Amino acid sequence: MLGYLIKRVLQSILVLLCVSIVVFAIMYLSGDPTEMLLPPEATQKQVEELRHHLGLDQPFFVQYKTFMASALQGDLGKSFVFNKPAIGLIVERIPATMELAVFAMVLAVIIGLPAGMYAAVKPDSWLAKAIMSGSLLGISLPVFWLGIILVLIFSVILGWLPSSGRGETEVIFGIRLGFVTWSGFKHLLLPALTIAVFQLALIVRLVRAGMLEVLLQDFVKFLRAKGLSAGKVVYIHALKNILIPVVTIIGLQLGNIIAFAVVTESIFAWPGMGKLVIESIHALDRPVVLAYLLIVSLLFVFLNFLVDVVYTFLDPRIRLK
Repeated sequence: MLGYLIKRVLQSILVLLCVSIVVFAIMYLSGDPTEMLLPPEATQKQVEELRHHLGLDQPFFVQYKTFMASALQGDLGKSFVFNKPAIGLIVERIPATMELAVFAMVLAVIIGLPAGMYAAVKPDSWLAKAIMSGSLLGISLPVFWLGIILVLIFSVILGWLPSSGRGETEVIFGIRLGFVTWSGFKHLLLPALTIAVFQLALIVRLVRAGMLEVLLQDFVKFLRAKGLSAGKVVYIHALKNILIPVVTIIGLQLGNIIAFAVVTESIFAWPGMGKLVIESIHALDRPVVLAYLLIVSLLFVFLNFLVDVVYTFLDPRIRLK
């Protein structure tokens, strides 16, 4: 286990190094942030003074060396726009994004797992056919279009749910959460549902395919021959054999939601990391973009490690090496 942890730590360092080089190079080639920070009537002298103040007048490798020296001390730089530590701006937005991502994934799993199992156990029923048709539709719908339609129906036409913002929040264990208040919960529903639809459809199709394969295996026939009820065979023994690919997809998709919930957060004005990084990209705010991508990369590494650990509980034959 210790050797596995050391290997994962070294892999994480290499991933973060590669991400920092690629992103720093892209942002370096994207343009001059001073053009976004200064008014159009600014003089050339003012532009040069600002570029010197931000260190943008140095060659690429000098700028990257300065960034890495500060990063190794836990300083990812100050935002060009907000003049605050970039990592602080990201950390402030993490709870909102995590709340949205986790709630959407929980919603997808709670509905998708039993729906996929039912579609496999009774594939010829009208409900199973409806589930599979709905899953195909859910995978095909663009997220931005779905979000707009949900706002139109539930906010504009019916007036049931708010269309933007996070609502009231409460601080629990030092973390500001919205779902614990009625206002926050109502604000959370539409963006979470927008994200959950694709994840739900993906889980349904994955669970159905895995369950259909498992139900044809010999051990299932043996359990049925022993007289076990259909419920125990399906929901206990067969379910255990499909959980590993399901857990893999959940881990990967949770990371994707956290990293790429940009469209949903923009549509619903959700104050998360995605909305902040889009604004920072438009303003060429390099420190914020770098801090965001490094934190997201680290989060992906952690989620992959967590999935590997869960494997060992689902299947005792798996060992971390």
